[in-house]
Amino acid sequence: MTTAEAADRDAGGQARQAPLAWRGGFGRLWGAAVVSRFGDALRGAALPLLAVSLTDSPVLVSLVTVCGFLPWLLFGLLGGALADRVDQRRAMWAVDAARGALMAAFAVAVWLGHATIGLLLALAFALTTLQTLFDNAATALLPSVVPREALSRANARLMTGQEVMGRFVGAPLVPVALGLGAAMPYAADAVSYLAAAALVASLGGGARAERREPRAPGRTIRKDMAEGVRVLWRDRLLRALCVSTTLCNVGVGALIATLVLHITGWLGAGDAGYAAVITAYGIGGVLGGLVAARVAERLGRAPTIMVCGLAQIAALLALGTIRALPAAVAALAVFGLAGMIWNITEVTMMQQRSPAEMLGRVSAAFRTLSIAGSPLGALLGGVSAAAWGRGTPALAAAALFVGGLAALVPGMRSPIN
Repeated sequence: MTTAEAADRDAGGQARQAPLAWRGGFGRLWGAAVVSRFGDALRGAALPLLAVSLTDSPVLVSLVTVCGFLPWLLFGLLGGALADRVDQRRAMWAVDAARGALMAAFAVAVWLGHATIGLLLALAFALTTLQTLFDNAATALLPSVVPREALSRANARLMTGQEVMGRFVGAPLVPVALGLGAAMPYAADAVSYLAAAALVASLGGGARAERREPRAPGRTIRKDMAEGVRVLWRDRLLRALCVSTTLCNVGVGALIATLVLHITGWLGAGDAGYAAVITAYGIGGVLGGLVAARVAERLGRAPTIMVCGLAQIAALLALGTIRALPAAVAALAVFGLAGMIWNITEVTMMQQRSPAEMLGRVSAAFRTLSIAGSPLGALLGGVSAAAWGRGTPALAAAALFVGGLAALVPGMRSPIN
């Protein structure tokens, strides 16, 4: 057990349960995250359909997805540096207000029939660029809103609420929203952003403000970004976790990009089979969010990630070798459950190990490096499926997860101070 984890336990060795009140700061942050996720689910499902209606070019359609990754690679470190320089609460509500305005303008363009593929791509790029500041500020703000010992449960409730609202509430309502008009998903997203901005702004002085040391003369954004990377890389456990997550994200990217081909083609399960697998994945994620904090408290955080990685490897091997829909449904449920526990535990470890005044930058460096693995994995999945068959990406993902766990081992042996 690590020193940090030992501090969270009482004299009898039992995990201490710090109170996590819904009233006050955390409840409003949770509400903002869930409301915003609802709108994002509507927009995320509607954008590809709109793109297909605006152009016949597969390249232009694929660029909609590219715009969801590229700003992180270009501006992720900058977003983290800014998150450590400004009031994080104000940054979050200002970003959501700006995103709400952009979405409202786009909804009007769609309603008037003036939407173009160029406008759609510009919107996707702008929203993700703003997200680089919002997400890093949110990660850095949470430890000032909840007790340190409650971070794992706070992260679990946030991510679980977002999963439920996005996958099981927002996504099923997309056909209803589109039935009311092509602009409705975007108008609803605009309202969700503005509501989230109001909730975050209402925090006021509820969040415990961290005292920041005066910035040294000549301290530039560039130096701040470099310092975040250095702090991440010098922390042996966080470095190992970042490398491990990046390798695993390559595997996840390969799997997700070709999953529809795997289920409908290799398994021959059709659209209904694909829907069943996606639903199982979502249910697994929700269940993982419900048990994540208890699992981490019982096993310890680093061992929890190792166990989750092993479970995901087993699920991927089953998915890639057993040509039966029930096996695929079970495998994706396990994969989603273990993945959610991994994500919650990973974020909690980063929040607890990073210096408070540098959490935005460390979070940005971690996210930028790990997100880079997803588009690379998508390319790998397509190439491997074309070359060796549609069941291959799942096995390739399993191999990458093995590499990811191997990269994690040295960090688990390091002391935590």
